[in-house]
Amino acid sequence: MVHQPRSGEDNSNAISARDWLTPGRKCQQRAAVFAVLASLLWPAQAGLVAFALGGLLTGADVSPVWVACGFIALGAVRAVLGVRSESLAETAAQRVVHAARADIVSHEARRASDSPFGGAGSISALASEKLDHLTAYITRYASARARVMVVPMVIFALAVWFSWAVALIFLVSGPLIPVFMALVGMAAKEASQRQMAEIGTLNDLLVERLSALVDIRLLGANKTVLEGFSAQAGDFRKRTMAVLRVAFLSSTVLELFAAIGVAMVAVYVGFSLLGALDFGTWGDPMSPQVGLFLLLLAPEFYQPLRDLAAAWHDKASADAVFAELSEWSGAETASLLGQGGSASPLVGPASVSLRGCVLPGGAVLDDIDVMSGEKVALMGASGTGKTTVLRMIAGLRAPVSGRVMVAGQPLDNTTADPWRARIGWMPQAPHFLNASLRHNLTLGRGKDPAQALELAAVSQVVAALPQGLNTRLGETGGGLSGGEARRITLARAIHGAPDVILADEPTADLDADTAAAVTRGLLAQADRGATLIVATHDSNLAAKMDRTIWIGGRS
Repeated sequence: MVHQPRSGEDNSNAISARDWLTPGRKCQQRAAVFAVLASLLWPAQAGLVAFALGGLLTGADVSPVWVACGFIALGAVRAVLGVRSESLAETAAQRVVHAARADIVSHEARRASDSPFGGAGSISALASEKLDHLTAYITRYASARARVMVVPMVIFALAVWFSWAVALIFLVSGPLIPVFMALVGMAAKEASQRQMAEIGTLNDLLVERLSALVDIRLLGANKTVLEGFSAQAGDFRKRTMAVLRVAFLSSTVLELFAAIGVAMVAVYVGFSLLGALDFGTWGDPMSPQVGLFLLLLAPEFYQPLRDLAAAWHDKASADAVFAELSEWSGAETASLLGQGGSASPLVGPASVSLRGCVLPGGAVLDDIDVMSGEKVALMGASGTGKTTVLRMIAGLRAPVSGRVMVAGQPLDNTTADPWRARIGWMPQAPHFLNASLRHNLTLGRGKDPAQALELAAVSQVVAALPQGLNTRLGETGGGLSGGEARRITLARAIHGAPDVILADEPTADLDADTAAAVTRGLLAQADRGATLIVATHDSNLAAKMDRTIWIGGRS
């Protein structure tokens, strides 16, 4: 798997396009070799055809059967090589795309904060549709480039051997194609980069609008949102058409030069065979066999260049994707501690200590000690770092400096997963997996969640759902009120009787009855001996704790 820079690494460590291609490089190189070998068989086939047709024109004794057998045999070998080349190229593309996609998913899953690269829409677009643009580049461009480096030179050498005039035509017309390809390619690359950026922006916009769908409907802003999204989609459509215009323009120009080159060879060979031209060969007049051979070679001289031109747009798109991958891989964020997998619970008392911790942003945190079984409220003004402290205790974020001790041991990559096995987490904003409510509550831990639902005072709510515990709520908990969703997250936090419960603003924005129900559920866990740490602005909830720790000074 390709290494990605982690927290604290410099942006100069961003991965290059060559590194992203590493998983499929061997297959890609072998595909290029087979493609070149397949193309190099055509001169031999062309020689057989020219020998047979020329012999018929001159009355020479030619065996059509043997010529046909040789042509068919070479054609079969060429077909096998071509199929093998395409198969290897597809394998290379699958390996590259799969490795890049897996790396993006695994790295994003370990981020402790939002990526500077962009929102969820931009990252999901990069990991899905944008990576798919690499497939055409890997399967077409690399093989075409390999053929361009070998096949035209071989055909040029054969042309020099038989006719310096035909070789001169190749020498003059051939380089014009790469020159114009480079000129058009600069515009294609810029257009592709704009299109790729617009895809990410459009996806971010869609994610934001979907997450705020309820608010949009309540505010009656449907028309305004639709008009804005339509304008954005129209801009994306224009950028896509700009890319297609460049692609069609480049193909037209390059096909024109290739056609002119073949036509010039045909004119020269035709007039030479008619006796109107007596120059261009090395002494002897041009024979029908040589003329036919050169005519058959001419299209194949330009074919690799035409294939490369056709794949040039694929390269421009791939370069834009590689640029975004490099930007993404160079984005610096803190990483979660641990591996994120299941682990046996960490042995020791359910205590927490923070020593000399500095929060992101530079704020220095006073030392904090929470004993096993204690109930503690973290209070302070908004933005002082209460949520950050909870995330540090859970191993979801590391302090800039200082040390977090849990169960008498330092919280690091080796202890984070065992420590989290003892934690129940209640976030401030309810969030659910796109799975059944039962799976959201148990997270695959088999135990019946009925008791947790009862303690969270949400049993009747679940019973009223269309399919009970088998109901799918969606990521935003569709069908539940804010208070009901909050109590569901409480049930999830206390399911399995964790030793430590971390709750972030558990009663915020709730009516008095719902807040009281949530408070009772939390206190019931403390009564059975769990360590309870809540970040809150609720003075009533804080008053029920053993003590209050002020973050950022008492307001």
